[in-house]
This record gives sequence, C-alpha cells and structure tokens, in this order.
Amino acid sequence: MFTRLILGIALSLALPVAGFAAERFITVQSTTSTQNSGLLDAILPQFLDETGIEVRVVAVGTGQAIRNAMNGDGDVLLVHSKPSEEAFVADGFGVQRFDVMYNDFVIVGPAEDPAGIAGSSDVVAALGKIAEAEAPFASRGDDSGTHKAELRLWDAAGIDVSAASGTWYRETGSGMGATLNTGTGMGAYVMTDRATWIAFGNKGAHDVVVEGDQRMFNQYGVILVNPERHENVKAEDGQAFVDWLIGAQGQAAIAAYQVDGQQLFFPNAPGS
Repeated sequence: MFTRLILGIALSLALPVAGFAAERFITVQSTTSTQNSGLLDAILPQFLDETGIEVRVVAVGTGQAIRNAMNGDGDVLLVHSKPSEEAFVADGFGVQRFDVMYNDFVIVGPAEDPAGIAGSSDVVAALGKIAEAEAPFASRGDDSGTHKAELRLWDAAGIDVSAASGTWYRETGSGMGATLNTGTGMGAYVMTDRATWIAFGNKGAHDVVVEGDQRMFNQYGVILVNPERHENVKAEDGQAFVDWLIGAQGQAAIAAYQVDGQQLFFPNAPGS
C-alpha cells in the first residue's frame, strides 16, 4: 500500500522512480538511403548500448527531411545534399554541419541496354545518350538528395527532363527502393546510391551500367537542429549522437557495415 502511494505521488509530480525511468530518445530526420541500405539498423543499437539513448528515425527524401527539421520535427538531421545542408545552417536552423561518410551514385539499367551506355564512366555523356534514345528512365522526382544530384547532372548534359516528364522520363515521387522496383519492373534506367543498390533484393536483369565519374560522389552530413529556433530540440542528447557519429566509435561502426562482403559507406568525419 505504501509503495503504491509513493509511486502514485511520484507519477503525479513527474518524478523518476527506480525501475520506472523516463524514456530517453531523440528523433533523427534522415534519408531513405540510410534506412534502405540497412546502415541505421546496424549502427543505432550500438549507440543505444553505449549511451542509453534510443534513436527514432524518420526516413524520407533529403528535401522533406530538411523541411521537417526546419519545422522543429526532429533533433538531428542526417542527409546528403551539401548545398542544402549549408543553407540550413546559414539560415539558423542548424548549429553546425559535419561530414560523416560518403559513397557514390551509379546508374543501373536493363541487360538490353537500349541507350548503349554500359561500361561508361562519363555520366553526362551517358545521360545524353539516354535522352537521345528516349530510353525509359525512372526518377525519384521527390526532392531527395539523389533527385537533386540527378537534376544537376541532367542540367550538365543540357537536357530539360521536365519537358520529357511522363514520356520516357518517369517520376515516381517515391523513395529509392520503390523507384528501383519501378525501374526494374519497366526496364528503365535508374540513378541510385550504390549502398541501396547493393542491399536491394529485386535487381532482376538490371546491373550497374555507369559508375566511376567524380561527379557522382555522394557526401553525407550531420547537423544538430538549432535549439534556439525550436525549444523542443533535445540538444544534449542530439549532440551526443552527433559526437558519437563523427567520433571513433561511430566512424568504426560505419566502416564495419557490409552487405555481401561489400562496404557500403566510407567514414570521413573531420579527424577520422
């Protein structure tokens, strides 16, 4: 009876009671590529074990993740569009941006290769051939980091894909996994981050046809959402995650993650 009374008083006053610790978690706005690749499922339990802080991930396109963080719907931002990330910090929504890791983008395509681009390492020339052949191309079309990078490359190739929308150029408005499913289903070329492609289980007859161009470098960054802009931000625990991710333990966890014997991400935080 006495124990129940003490517990009831403690709960009514929102006081901690032994055995009834308050739930401790942060929300990370991130990308479908970090989720679809399996990376976060692999490394976040390590952070939980070391700190007692659970990380809850909202996996959307980079553009949506940034908008969510701007609205205060998250404590940390982990995405891959450096110009947008730098603008996020410059506009006062983030505290400081750090490089975390990188991989690269590739273009995958069907075995019949209607644009004749297999084996190319010149992504701009390859995109030009896809447009010339009017070969099917499935784009995420979702303002993600991958979509932003893809549009920059089409622009470099001098191709206005908006004019081709709905013809040979198809926008799915979906994440990377869903877009790859669409692309393999319709025999279309797709630009994807390599990590998601390696982890993707529905490759069908598709394979990597364009890779190795420096313009397909894919950098990821992490930012603590500015608590001065949103008072609900869990700044201390969010910063603990940022520090862990760019520190020795987080960088080692990223480097150790493999699928089918292949490393998917390469850590490159400052000082790593």
